[in-house]
Amino acid sequence: MKQELLIANCRLFDTAKDEPTTSILIEDGAITRIDRIDAAAGHDNVLDAEGRILAPGLIDVHIQGAGGGDVLDATPQALKAISRACARFGVTGFLATTVFKPGRANEHLALAAENVGSDFGGASLLGIHLEGPFISAEKRGMIQPNCICPPSEQVLDEIMDITKGQLAIMTIAPELPGSPAVIRRLVDSKVVASFGHSSATYEQTLEGFDAGISHVTHLFNAMPSIHHRAPGPLVAIFETNHITAQVIPDGVHIQPPVLRLTFKTLGPKRTIPITDGMQAIGLPDGKYIYNGIEYESKDGAARYADGTLIGTALGLSQMLDRLMTFTDCPLNTAIRMAAENPAKVLGLEDKKGSIAVGKDADLVLLDTDRSVYATIVAGKIVYKK
Repeated sequence: MKQELLIANCRLFDTAKDEPTTSILIEDGAITRIDRIDAAAGHDNVLDAEGRILAPGLIDVHIQGAGGGDVLDATPQALKAISRACARFGVTGFLATTVFKPGRANEHLALAAENVGSDFGGASLLGIHLEGPFISAEKRGMIQPNCICPPSEQVLDEIMDITKGQLAIMTIAPELPGSPAVIRRLVDSKVVASFGHSSATYEQTLEGFDAGISHVTHLFNAMPSIHHRAPGPLVAIFETNHITAQVIPDGVHIQPPVLRLTFKTLGPKRTIPITDGMQAIGLPDGKYIYNGIEYESKDGAARYADGTLIGTALGLSQMLDRLMTFTDCPLNTAIRMAAENPAKVLGLEDKKGSIAVGKDADLVLLDTDRSVYATIVAGKIVYKK
């Protein structure tokens, strides 16, 4: 027997306000019809949107933790906490973002790989994003020294073995000796090679792109800034049109004027909003532990005691709200950047990232204040106010 859900009286995120509401019929986790449908005509499982905005579910490609759980906890309970907290903020799919510890067992990676696609009652775990270990020690940010090593195909083999085909993105510094060979291996393995935590020059960044880097991890953060006599990686990124870039639009990691400039320069098709979220997402301000070190979560920002900015405590829907405020970008554009763009980066655009017949029923209902009213994953309501 088919599992069915009818979302009635909704307004699609990319239609005019004065257009009539429509309905979405979902069967066995996929969208099968988009039309005005009589909710009383034999449909037992109905979610009345009451005119709310329906958008494709958001995808967070960079999140370490949420809801009190962290990928490094290496427990199913932590992954479940992240999944359910993500759903509260409109996220229907996420990458478990974490580090690799050379010479250690890295049980957290094995567990994450085993649980890709598991039903945690919230957002779907779509794969793993590994920050390092082939990154610059000078630009490590919150990543600890024991999570860094020189680029090595032997270490990459170990990582690939542990992650069992579930590694989706790896952040790498292209200027390090041995990086080009690793980048080419990643691309051949259909893993997205992402520039980040790097001290690369302008020229070294372009060489990384030539080797196969196609993406950028948290733009501006953990990389050299622009100088008029040393353009650095940022200029290379901005002028290379096929490169997509993660942006943390909280107004802290990137100040609003720079965020506006970035949005105008990259454009909406190359920008991917992320949280870079910690386990404090969805929790009160306070002190928490990441990778064995205490940090403080305050006003949505997470910092070590020395002031190092290590991530955020804001959900992705909250990030989009700030992005819209700081850049004046419209809701439909913000949604596409956080749903369609990451789906394309991950090669999932045939199934996720937009609303169409045949696509996965990963959806979010938004209230008039842009807060999340309900989140639907594979046709199941996983969060509702």
